[in-house]
Amino acid sequence: MSFNRKEQRALRHKRLRQRIKGTAARPRMAICISNKHMYVQFVDDDAMRTLAATTTLNAGKACNIETAKLVGEQAAGAAIAKGISLVVVDRGGHKYHGRVKQIVESAIAAGLRITEKTAKAAEETK
Repeated sequence: MSFNRKEQRALRHKRLRQRIKGTAARPRMAICISNKHMYVQFVDDDAMRTLAATTTLNAGKACNIETAKLVGEQAAGAAIAKGISLVVVDRGGHKYHGRVKQIVESAIAAGLRITEKTAKAAEETK
């Protein structure tokens, strides 16, 4: 039984979603990347609603590393504006590499936390 790349990514995403769940206290940062656009949503899976989101649809920019950095910063800004500081990352079946990695790292640099250790360390330094 052979699968094409799209089906393999869908299977990886399905496996990941068994372990990753967003709550109101720690929403899921869902990252979706296509060839033309990048999307980031903060989802509360318990209430089944999107809390904040950002995308490259209206930007008209190329889908590259520089744009991924901007999307990560915008996503962190949108999340912090909604009162979200701690998230769990859902990479959507993609490797933690390239654009996905850049989105997450720029969101962290903009003030978002993905582990409780870094959140506690940040509170202690304040």
